[in-house]
Amino acid sequence: MRYAAIDIGSNAIRLLIADILENNGNISFRKNTLVRVPLRLGDDAFLQQFISERKATDLVKSMHAFRNLMDVYKVSDYMAFATSAMREARNGADIVRTIKEEADIDLEIITGQKEAKIIYSNHSEQNIDKTKNYLYIDVGGGSTELSLFSDGKLLASRSFNIGTIRILDNQDKEETWTEMREFVREHTRMFKTVNGIGTGGNINKLYKLSEEKNGAPLSFIKVKSLYNYLNSFSLKDRINVLGINQDRADVIIPACEIYISIMKWANIKNIYVPSVGLVDGIIQILIEKNLLHAD
Repeated sequence: MRYAAIDIGSNAIRLLIADILENNGNISFRKNTLVRVPLRLGDDAFLQQFISERKATDLVKSMHAFRNLMDVYKVSDYMAFATSAMREARNGADIVRTIKEEADIDLEIITGQKEAKIIYSNHSEQNIDKTKNYLYIDVGGGSTELSLFSDGKLLASRSFNIGTIRILDNQDKEETWTEMREFVREHTRMFKTVNGIGTGGNINKLYKLSEEKNGAPLSFIKVKSLYNYLNSFSLKDRINVLGINQDRADVIIPACEIYISIMKWANIKNIYVPSVGLVDGIIQILIEKNLLHAD
């Protein structure tokens, strides 16, 4: 059996096709195919609050391709969610209708709160000590989702309009940074130690660059030194010398700034990077909907 997840983000759009595995009553999934298209919808949405005709056309074409891939892979169920850029675009609902008509894909524009929930609820708990305190940090192109857990319970969760594309386009607001800082400090100050859990393409790339052994966390000092190292290269050299993808080479710098700020405010010494994102969470929702909760 195969499920598919579609994530329409502010920097890139993704399709994950996953094989569903059942072993002695335990249901899990294995990633089969991941397609990523760097559309950068956020450039339009954050500057004009409108997705241009050119980008809307590219999005619809991509959805058409995703639909064809899902058919070829014989996907039995899927979910498609759009996040920050489509939330802000005045023509977001129109694009959703066009995608349904032309690509036969049901797309839902979700709130930042729902986005955070999907991300944290999917995380495989094997490396997590339930007795500790964790701050989930998901940095996207348009927003950052934060969720604090203590003793395995969710204490606070919030989405902030601070993201990598938004920063590059100078569309991040000082008051939003202040709100995020106050949220982090208010909800973490009572704990002696808080561990970070970082999700999203940028922290995954930082983790690869760090050459840490699998499962080991990134220290605050390591994140900072990676940031300084990357920042010492021009954009061109990050692409040509370091071999970072063009659509990652610019956003990775503001992503580092967001992670460093949050880790500093919460006094986080270590951040775990489970290499999961929204698409993994969507597959988990499909498993729960169809298999775990089946009568």
